[in-house]
Amino acid sequence: MTDIRIAIDGPASSGKSTVAKIIAQDMGLIYLDTGAMYRAVTYLALNNSLEQEEDIIELVQENPISFGIDSDGKQLVYLGEVDVSGAIRQKDVTSNVSRISAMPKIREYLVDAQRFIASHGGIVMDGRDIGTVVLPDAELKIFLVASVDERAERRHKQNQEMNIESNLEILKVEIAERDHKDSTRKTSPLVQAEDAIYLDTTGMSIDEVVNFIEDKANELIK
Repeated sequence: MTDIRIAIDGPASSGKSTVAKIIAQDMGLIYLDTGAMYRAVTYLALNNSLEQEEDIIELVQENPISFGIDSDGKQLVYLGEVDVSGAIRQKDVTSNVSRISAMPKIREYLVDAQRFIASHGGIVMDGRDIGTVVLPDAELKIFLVASVDERAERRHKQNQEMNIESNLEILKVEIAERDHKDSTRKTSPLVQAEDAIYLDTTGMSIDEVVNFIEDKANELIK
């Protein structure tokens, strides 16, 4: 396994996780879905009516986040022994994840965990501050974007596949609002790293995006 570290950043529903999973499998890399980690923490906070950072972190420590794979190869997310893979994709979590993610101590706690995992070898990690904060010295940094309309369509389709209630027009508004929250928050805002490759995936297929990134990675490995 190569030791290359690939950081993929971008706004909500820009295709980061889908692409990162495929690249990790193709190249034999560890895959870490940081967005799922923040969603899991948000779910835990909401489910226990917690607002204070210290209380949330304490509960996460009691119910550590871990990942697994089901029989179909899909990623599973656990809090302690509980499978929360579907629960963390529900609307209430989506509506609050930016707020919880913006809490400095929450981000510090999860960034430390993400860096620890990355220290064990080659990894592809996606999120909003991977290339700027979590892995600022990553060998390859990609900044994925797409139009709000296309990202809303992707999220709408994903929700339907997971039997989650979904309204396309509302999703467009929510995604635009989340873009604003993520890019203007004080702690680790969503910004493109200076040395990241900007890639607009509007109109591109998943295979086209994957091939582009893998070509860039292979150029660095040679």
